[in-house]
Amino acid sequence: MDPRRAIDEPLTVFVGTRAAIWLPTVVAILSFGTGVANISATTVNPLLETYFQIPQEIQRAAGFTGALTGFLMLMSAWGMRRRLRAAWVSTVVLLPVTAVQGLAQSSRYSLPLIVLSLLSLPTVVANYRRFDRSADLSATQLAAISALTGTLVYGTAGAYQLRDEFNGLNTLTDAVYFTIVTASTVGYGDVTPQSQQAKLFGMSVVVLGVASFTVALGSLLGPAIEARLSQALGTMNDSELELLEDHVVVLGYGDLTEPLLEELAAVVDFVVITPDADLAATMRTRDLRVVVGDPSDEEPQKQAGIEHARAIIAATNDDAQDALAILTARQFHPDARIVAGATDRENVEKLRRAGADAVISPAVIGGHLLVESALGDADMEGLAERLLEADGQAETADDD
Repeated sequence: MDPRRAIDEPLTVFVGTRAAIWLPTVVAILSFGTGVANISATTVNPLLETYFQIPQEIQRAAGFTGALTGFLMLMSAWGMRRRLRAAWVSTVVLLPVTAVQGLAQSSRYSLPLIVLSLLSLPTVVANYRRFDRSADLSATQLAAISALTGTLVYGTAGAYQLRDEFNGLNTLTDAVYFTIVTASTVGYGDVTPQSQQAKLFGMSVVVLGVASFTVALGSLLGPAIEARLSQALGTMNDSELELLEDHVVVLGYGDLTEPLLEELAAVVDFVVITPDADLAATMRTRDLRVVVGDPSDEEPQKQAGIEHARAIIAATNDDAQDALAILTARQFHPDARIVAGATDRENVEKLRRAGADAVISPAVIGGHLLVESALGDADMEGLAERLLEADGQAETADDD
């Protein structure tokens, strides 16, 4: 394994994008579990009890709200997998809340929650730039949100206005409670209508609630089922590609690509962009990451995470296609190292002008190897040094 990769991997685990997503996920699970356990808990953590005296009513209230916060945190972590800025903001807000709730609960389960919440916050904040996408909601999802919100507002406002015509409904909290249990068809029966108008209103809340919940479930379960099918078929979905960082993007597929992939697989994560759907399906059966599209187009390069790549390789059988792909890649990632393989040695300078930092010509390398092998003096290290020196001299000449 490459020594640099051996050093980078532990750092990525603790401070990279994956850590910024998985740490809040663990916090969410801890918050939910700790909250549920603390609703009826009577045992206090001795370490926390030494410094804090929390009334039992506040502990139980913190347990209930902690379970709710854990659920919200889980939704935020899911949004961060899509690199949504709104999810990042909500996570930064919720992490201190989970720490405070853990402190308020003061149970024997609270200490891990407090510690992990505080440790997760710097990691999430440090990865601020990686979560730069706005929420791109579909028409169905917008309709679901609007329907749920509208049903809640309609039911709460109407029930509160008709509170005198309901048994057991006196406050705004009672109105919210009635709307939720009625719209979800739970119907505990503790709040009941006492007039014809109240009954008609309750029926309308049931109809609107069932309709809005149906739309919401469809908009949420549809993408989840699609993602599950993609995973079963061996297809990497967008969210998995978006988690990649410090990887290599291979633009196109040619005669040189297969040996490259074998070398890359041993040292670094990589994504291949190819327009051939059949080839992509074959590569996916080998658990290789592939994006189907023109390597010179912007969208496939964005999908492959080229903005966060450590290096870019263009080595197809078409130097003109490689030049176009390099021009697009350099636009997205000016600082990335781009290496190209020139099929024709006459195109070496053209590829370098297109933006490649280094251009390797198999014809030139083959010529050197043939001569040195014929003379019985094949020095691979010396050959590599001469090629690098020649490449550096060519770059200096271009700059002058």
